[in-house]
Amino acid sequence: MATTINKQRLVSQVLASGAVEDPAGPELPVLEQLVYAICRENATREQAERAYRRLVEDFFDWNEVRVSSVRELEEALHGLSGAEARSQRILRLLQQIFEDKYSFNLEDVGKAGLKKVGTNLLKYEAINDYMAAWVTQRSLGGHAIPVDTRGLRCARRLGLLEDGQLDQESARTTLEHLVQKNKGQAFTDTLSRVAVEYCHEEPRCGPCPLRGECPEAQTLGIEGTVSARPARPKPR
Repeated sequence: MATTINKQRLVSQVLASGAVEDPAGPELPVLEQLVYAICRENATREQAERAYRRLVEDFFDWNEVRVSSVRELEEALHGLSGAEARSQRILRLLQQIFEDKYSFNLEDVGKAGLKKVGTNLLKYEAINDYMAAWVTQRSLGGHAIPVDTRGLRCARRLGLLEDGQLDQESARTTLEHLVQKNKGQAFTDTLSRVAVEYCHEEPRCGPCPLRGECPEAQTLGIEGTVSARPARPKPR
């Protein structure tokens, strides 16, 4: 079990890995940041930004998005994994907010204080813990570390989380205690890139910039990949 000091050292290694040169993402209002978060979850920043940009450019406004079909949104989100499911979530999100507000303005969500942001957002069924944390970090200036399923797996393999820690909300709380607020965006973007590009179910540890710090990579051998296991001899 890694100590807090060791975990903080690992956080420093993540930040120093160079996997993300510029952690700054788009500055967006709350609603737009929620839509962007749907694109960003379990995806790299580049993938999310391309998909989000197509949504903004291909549709007149958010109401047109709301009344569009899943197939039309899928076309805008091509290149993202699970484009159909993401499209359905965007439609549910916009519909729920429209029915509640009769508009698409959520700028008052932080007025009751940052501690209530999650509660205020999670009343919408389409919003999950990752999205609420993303908005808190990116639009409201709060300290939150959004954790998606790929990031959760990566953080556990690195030893930042305990093996049995599978709940995203508790994982987020743990990481928020380890990562300084002013490093939150950089940590989120770096962990996300490593998780999406290398830390697959069967990890590509060989080219991963964190392979030297990762206990999982050490168990997989010198190359640090599942495919690096000795090949079976060919029959003669």
